[in-house]
Amino acid sequence: MRLASRGLRLLILGAFAVFFVAPLVWLILAPTKSDEALVSSGSLSFGSFQQIALAWQHLDSFSDHLYRMWIGNSLLYAVSATAIVLATGIPAGYGLAFGRFPGRRLVLTLTLVVMIMPAAALVLPIFLELNALHLIGNVLSVILPFAFYPFGVYLAYIYYATAVPRELLDAARVDGCGEWSTFRHIALPLAKPVVALVLFFSFVSDWNNFFLPYTVLADSTQYPIQVGLSNLLSSTPSFNPAVGGGGQQVNIFRPELALATLLAVIPVAIVFMLSQRALVRGLVGGGVKE
Repeated sequence: MRLASRGLRLLILGAFAVFFVAPLVWLILAPTKSDEALVSSGSLSFGSFQQIALAWQHLDSFSDHLYRMWIGNSLLYAVSATAIVLATGIPAGYGLAFGRFPGRRLVLTLTLVVMIMPAAALVLPIFLELNALHLIGNVLSVILPFAFYPFGVYLAYIYYATAVPRELLDAARVDGCGEWSTFRHIALPLAKPVVALVLFFSFVSDWNNFFLPYTVLADSTQYPIQVGLSNLLSSTPSFNPAVGGGGQQVNIFRPELALATLLAVIPVAIVFMLSQRALVRGLVGGGVKE
């Protein structure tokens, strides 16, 4: 009975592993084969590195190097918005944790409400606001809404409230430090783990955002990579047979689409690897209070 129970558990775990891992393996191996070989041969078999180069040539030549523009746009939007988030979110969390001012609880409550509110619910009022400011179709129509990241403010607030002793800051003030000097020389260096945490989550959120850029940007040359991938999907004959007809040859097929998806993940993976150690410290930094 014990062996049968253990075998059943392993069978269930193995089934779940295959179910979730198989699509990822397919995505990694798809660019190594042609579209015909992807259907006729084994889906999880390796093709050739030459086919990867060919898939990249087709992808790069799509609409006059449009894929490169999408990657560059995403980097511009995500890096700019994340920089603003770090410049405003960390001091805001510090102020909410240690400040005593009228409306503090109201600001914290509103931050929590906006944090748990679905992002799609804010698209319409943000669109109307941007339209009133004549920013629709402008780069700022993506960067400015991304620059407000309530989850980052809340993370900084929790970290300062639980992991940084108030006595340490009081000692700095006794030694003659003003509020700005106390934050810059004492509180900010102690918050490196949560800075990395906010940086990572903000960058990933901005990089993966689809709905807002899709709504406020009309020119395909301004699209970020997520909206661009949707556009690329509609140009793939396997998913949209209408583009396969006519006189113009479309070189975007399933291998090119898989390669485009894999390349779009690389910036997020780089940010994760660079901030991995600080991320772990940040995740557990507020869990214990002396």
